[in-house]
Amino acid sequence: MFHTITPEQAGIPSRKVEQFIRALERHGLVMHSLLLARGDSLFTECYWAPFHQEFCHRMYSETKSYVGIAIGLLAEEGKLTLDDAIASHFPEKLERELPPELAQQTIRHMLTMETACRTPVWFYTKDPDRTHEYLNATTMLRDPGTMWEYDSPGSQVLSSLVEKLSGKTLFDYLNEKIFSHLGSFRTATILKTPNGDSWGDSALVCTPRDMLSFGRLLAKGGVHEGKQLIPADYVKAATAKQVSNHTYGFSDYHSQGYGYQIWHTRGDGFAFFGMGGQYTIYRPDLDITLVCTGDNQGFAGAVPLLFALFEELILEEAGSPLPANEAAQASLAAFAASRTLAVADGIAHTKTVEEIDGVTYTCAENPCGIKKFSFRFAGKQGLLAYENEQGEKELPFGLCENLFGKFPQYGYSDSHGGCKTENGFLYDCATSAGWVEERKLLLRAQVIDRYFGNLTIIAYFGTDGTATLQLEKHAEAFMDEYRGTVRGRMA
Repeated sequence: MFHTITPEQAGIPSRKVEQFIRALERHGLVMHSLLLARGDSLFTECYWAPFHQEFCHRMYSETKSYVGIAIGLLAEEGKLTLDDAIASHFPEKLERELPPELAQQTIRHMLTMETACRTPVWFYTKDPDRTHEYLNATTMLRDPGTMWEYDSPGSQVLSSLVEKLSGKTLFDYLNEKIFSHLGSFRTATILKTPNGDSWGDSALVCTPRDMLSFGRLLAKGGVHEGKQLIPADYVKAATAKQVSNHTYGFSDYHSQGYGYQIWHTRGDGFAFFGMGGQYTIYRPDLDITLVCTGDNQGFAGAVPLLFALFEELILEEAGSPLPANEAAQASLAAFAASRTLAVADGIAHTKTVEEIDGVTYTCAENPCGIKKFSFRFAGKQGLLAYENEQGEKELPFGLCENLFGKFPQYGYSDSHGGCKTENGFLYDCATSAGWVEERKLLLRAQVIDRYFGNLTIIAYFGTDGTATLQLEKHAEAFMDEYRGTVRGRMA
């Protein structure tokens, strides 16, 4: 699909690319993939094992940008105009007289996120139909077109509109119009909401190369192999700064403007952003595209840090093709091939291990519902055994390395978000631990499935027969049982 060249052929020193990857890791970013292209030529492709080129990764809110393009395709077909009132397309969903703010809200307002209302976080409401919930919301914040505010539920309504007017699922519509022509997205899918709609604001699952193919299509004005797949005027408008989203007084990477479900960036570029580290960024002045995946949920500085390093080490170095540098190219290739998923900080052993190995701690009442727990150690591996409301659980972990298995909590969503499973389904995870102090163990569980999340457990073992667990999770709407403080005493 993509022609591969060396960084030097792309006009960037291989040593700078290696420095970029090293800097991402040194600053603590949890990466799963990194692709860099100049024009249609890939000059860097790196995966952190167990991730690989064919791994279909959840792209979270990058999905919104696909919905924005699908709206443009429907407009080209004459099935809508951007100035249609959104409510006019869903009379069957309305259960009340519309407030004037929502009655005036257009598709264009929704594309640019200048909307009037806010709905509750849908995972915690009882309405399985998110479009119905949105159109019957009671909290009107402002007149539409007044202010930019990130509106994820509004993007879901646009996705439902695509499916209603096209008569196809969001994926099938995009596949017919775009993906099949690109020869990409062959293994991709989109997860569902509880009522069976495509989860259009968050749940495209595809490969990083798929993302690159779509980013490159927009970079070329919607043209692929001489065929105009997306109207050129719409691509230009969608990727341009339609509205100011400068809402906090600071000039950061998220405040350079917003188009039609697509972010505007410095250098008059565009980006798709997804929670946790899913990014597609295009800089037209240098014709460079970055695609990456990761799970940095909970790391507030991840976005500005990645952008700063990208600008400093890649964009500022870009120029005309350079002479070959075989030694630097070989060093980069070897380093990129050796990347593995991040592990917990710390060392593998302290004297505390002999003291607490196999000891059971009974717990006072706690928000996690944990009744007892124990740690066991054997060589480079350990095991956290505990009992919660679901019964006896075991979470094996590697010491200073990842151990791959299943996260032991049942009931989490599979193909339909927000729907509990009852078939024994468990998420794939990678778990590691390290001693960060003599009596303090840091355990990190990373869910690496179609849902991503991370759990940190800090275990402190007192000299008086007590132990304390501090649990903190960063995940969409699961691991909720793993938040809070658990205090235990030797049984």
